[in-house]
Amino acid sequence: MNARTTRTLAATLSLTAALAISGCSSDSDTKADGAKPKMTVSGAFMPEPVNDKMAGAFMVIKNDSKTADKLTGVTSPLSDDLQIHETKDQKMQQVASMDVPANGELNLERGGNHVMFMGLKNKPKVGDKVTVELRFEKADPVKVELDVKERTYNAQNSNAH
Repeated sequence: MNARTTRTLAATLSLTAALAISGCSSDSDTKADGAKPKMTVSGAFMPEPVNDKMAGAFMVIKNDSKTADKLTGVTSPLSDDLQIHETKDQKMQQVASMDVPANGELNLERGGNHVMFMGLKNKPKVGDKVTVELRFEKADPVKVELDVKERTYNAQNSNAH
């Protein structure tokens, strides 16, 4: 081997080693920073339904992690058809998911985005509790108990105008 080949080989080996080391470092950094988001829920309630055809659910979903996530589904023993609804321009429509920003909140509130129960198996009364399970793209599922409130109830910390 001549000197030039030796230098090229040494540079290649050094570069390969540097990439391997930085790759390992990057993996561990990703695991530390990209940990699975953990969601918490507050203010969860359902106004007493008028009939057994439909009901709404409202709450604040908080993401304290550095990783954004999405609410992708909701299940409940009360209904086999739960939908995530977005409200835009005073029109509601079903969506497949809703963003839960990193270090942020997803507010599900009257007059805004919410969860919709279609075809209730029974009609809950004021004082009852309704269990739901929120499902996310990345975070583990979260079980939530909705307090059934009066039909006119609105959360006090609501940002709705």
